[in-house]
Amino acid sequence: MYWTQEMHTRLLWFSSLLEVFRLKMIKKVLVFLLFLFLIYFQGFSQDLKVLVSIPPQKEWVESIGGSWVKVEVLIPQGMDPHTYEITPRKLQEVKRAGVYFYLGSGLEFEVLWLNKIKKLNPQLEMVNCSKEIELLKGDPHVWLSLKNAEKSLLVIKETLKKHLLSFSGKIEENYEIYQKKLKDLDQSITEWTKPYRVKAFMCYHPSLGYFARDYGLKQIAVEEGHKEPSPKTLMRKIEEAKKENVKVIFLSPFENRKKAERIAKEIKAEIRIIDPLNEAYLLNMEKIAKEVIRALQ
Repeated sequence: MYWTQEMHTRLLWFSSLLEVFRLKMIKKVLVFLLFLFLIYFQGFSQDLKVLVSIPPQKEWVESIGGSWVKVEVLIPQGMDPHTYEITPRKLQEVKRAGVYFYLGSGLEFEVLWLNKIKKLNPQLEMVNCSKEIELLKGDPHVWLSLKNAEKSLLVIKETLKKHLLSFSGKIEENYEIYQKKLKDLDQSITEWTKPYRVKAFMCYHPSLGYFARDYGLKQIAVEEGHKEPSPKTLMRKIEEAKKENVKVIFLSPFENRKKAERIAKEIKAEIRIIDPLNEAYLLNMEKIAKEVIRALQ
């Protein structure tokens, strides 16, 4: 059999056809793989934008939501949550958010801004973190209680699972891990405070009312709500502090130190700073507990 020019031509044609077919198949495979890649990773690029009122809530939401949430804190650390005014940049974040976990405990900032925030973003889901909490009259500091925080965590978890269905299993797992850390710390503080039940400590601002309730302690607060006491009330509280042998007055970083120093001098006490808005929530709660116990010793 002789190899003819016609056979050679047909072979070249067939080879070209195979090459075209191969290239088309490669293209289809690449397109398919790209499609799978986009499907797999689209969840990571569409994180849920979440608003919270104060820094401690940021740890709650991020610990449960992980990398699928982007959290914006409306009241920065170090600012007074009773008087803070929201900035224009924060207002832009409000317009882009999908969920707002507000405290719901009567914090002045929220009383002033909740309706305005809702008007700015009508699609925003507003979630009350205190809806399962028994509130103390006139005390918005619900987050300074690990028992309250546990109830807020459950609300946060259920809301995030609803918005991030693809990751609900991981959200549940994250919740259980963080909840265990919180409960372990609560149990530790319960043991630490047992020898000091019904003993009193003093705060310039009444921020540790829920903490005192949780562990059977007594808070003597100089201020009433966020108002200075009358001279008569102040003298009564000074006498009470002397009777309870108070040796420490707790002050937050944004409160008036000079006024606290006058009271401290009167009752022969020292001033110690505690930060109720520290973003590292569990570490800060442990620190506050140890400071209170030290003051009671």
